Amino acid sequence: MSRNVQPKQQFFQGLTRFVSSLDEHVSTNNGQWRIKGFIDVCRNIYTISSDTKIISKILEIHLFPRLLSFAEEIGYRVVLAKHQNYYPDISFVRADNEHIKFAVDFKTTYRLPDYPEFCNGFTLGSHGEYFVNRGSSKNIQFPYSQYQGHFCLGIIYSRHAKKEVAETRTYRFEELHSISSVIKDFKFFVAEKWQIASDKSGSGNTANIGSINRIADIISGQGMFSDLGEEWFDDYWMNYDKITITEDGGKTKKIRNLKDFVAYRGGDVRLIVPKARKIGLRSRNQ
Repeated sequence: MSRNVQPKQQFFQGLTRFVSSLDEHVSTNNGQWRIKGFIDVCRNIYTISSDTKIISKILEIHLFPRLLSFAEEIGYRVVLAKHQNYYPDISFVRADNEHIKFAVDFKTTYRLPDYPEFCNGFTLGSHGEYFVNRGSSKNIQFPYSQYQGHFCLGIIYSRHAKKEVAETRTYRFEELHSISSVIKDFKFFVAEKWQIASDKSGSGNTANIGSINRIADIISGQGMFSDLGEEWFDDYWMNYDKITITEDGGKTKKIRNLKDFVAYRGGDVRLIVPKARKIGLRSRNQ
């Protein structure tokens, strides 16, 4: 890699090239997942549940040896999150300069069967203590400010219909190639998390940042903040649900959407990229 390329751009380019090779690592020739189940010492194979948390963890395990090799090739060491709920999943620390660090989170989600242009979306990390206080070590491997970039290594896949997969059946090893994979048709991508963020929380009452969910926009990094920039993303999520404004008529409300926030800060609301909606797509695919 050229010495004239900045470390962040260099890392992004390398990670993008690496990700482009992963489909052949996880897929059979017809696009099925190579992982079929769990095997015991008696050579019994137990099929995998379609539960997204299980699939996500197994995909991470499947890819991890390749990630270690990639890190070594580009001159980085890998530091794993020391607790399950810590951010990020992996910290890449440059071997010859430990001040250069990049956060990489695995993000997996599935295509919506009725709206295949869309996926179920995912969370992009907390907007709580470590996000607001960039020097904090709470629930984060290294303080947020020590990372030169925050990346998602994303995997979008399709799920087989449940009737096609016998999740409760046990197979003999000799039947391996007759087992249907629970997922197929992978799409890998790399994006900085601010580029694919929405302006809504990602999961219930927890302080998580939500993503956009149109697949083409995710792949191209066209989230709601993509034309505004990362500083707007940081400012919005640091202040999410904290600023009170007064509407016409004297009513007050907390700012929980990007349009109100940009207007409040005196920015150009025309730079907000609208989040795509699924209206009208289902009829095209029936």
